[in-house]
Formats: sequence, C-alpha cells, structure tokens
Amino acid sequence: LPGMRQGRRWSHLLSHRPSEPGGSAGCGFNQVPGSVSLLSPSQVIVCFGIAVLLHQYVGFALVALLVEINSIFLHLRQILLMANLMHTTCYRLNSIVNLGTYVVFRIATLAWMTRWLFLNRENVPPATYAVGTVGMAIMTPMNLILFYRLLRSDFFKSSRDVQREKEE
Repeated sequence: LPGMRQGRRWSHLLSHRPSEPGGSAGCGFNQVPGSVSLLSPSQVIVCFGIAVLLHQYVGFALVALLVEINSIFLHLRQILLMANLMHTTCYRLNSIVNLGTYVVFRIATLAWMTRWLFLNRENVPPATYAVGTVGMAIMTPMNLILFYRLLRSDFFKSSRDVQREKEE
C-alpha cells in the first residue's frame, strides 16, 4: 500500500487534479496516464514562448499566470488529503479559500482572456489567434469540470460518500 499507492497519490498532486475522498482522481480527461498533466505545461510553453519570442502579448501571458495563484490551494488540498486531514478545520478553511481563488483566479481570469482574445481577433495574427483560441477551448472546459469536481467532493457529498465515511 505505501509503495504503489503513495506514488500514485503524488502523481495526482503534480497534475493539478483533485482527489475525491475515496482516492480516485482525475477530471474525466485522463484516459491515458499523464495526458492532461502534460497538456497544460505544453500549452504554457507554447503560449509563453510566443510572448517571449515575439515580444508581444506579454501582458496577456502575465494575466495567465494569475491562474497559478489558485494552484497553491489546490496543492495544499492534495497534501491535506494525502495526510488524511480531510475532517479538519484547516482542510475546510482551505476548501473555502480554494473555491474563492478558483472563481477569481481561474474562472474569471480565463473568461477575461477569452473575451480579450475575441474582442481583439482583428489585431492578433491568425496563427497566434489559433493558438490562443485552442488553448482557451481546452482550458475552459477542463477548469469547469475541475470546479464541478471540487464542489462535489468538498461541498456536496453524495449519500454514498457519507455512508463510506461512516464506515471508516
């Protein structure tokens, strides 16, 4: 149990996905191990690469970094889950802060970025616009699904989860 399971848990920490109390993780996209966890860093490299190489859209790229503020609380949540501290005040407080920063720094930021890209489509070269549009088309549903999973896992427990917790 400590060997393989713990290694599996650490991989969840590194891939920005929430675990449910039962230990299953993922946001529905991870049929191939590591597929989503490699998708986001490669998107970041391409998008920031464009900003650095072209010396343009640096502000847009910096706004994208705001999303990472929420990652602090997602990682802390995962650490608390791995430490089996899900029934503590610290976990509950982190869940609330995590949800708040998720809405502000992920959902609102991605919505602003999508809006900006749409409104400035005539001023953005077609290749750059395509990269940005594909990035937003991937990240927005991924983040909405993750948000749903966080809500369901931390705030709206199903009767099955409540029963399982009583048995433990």
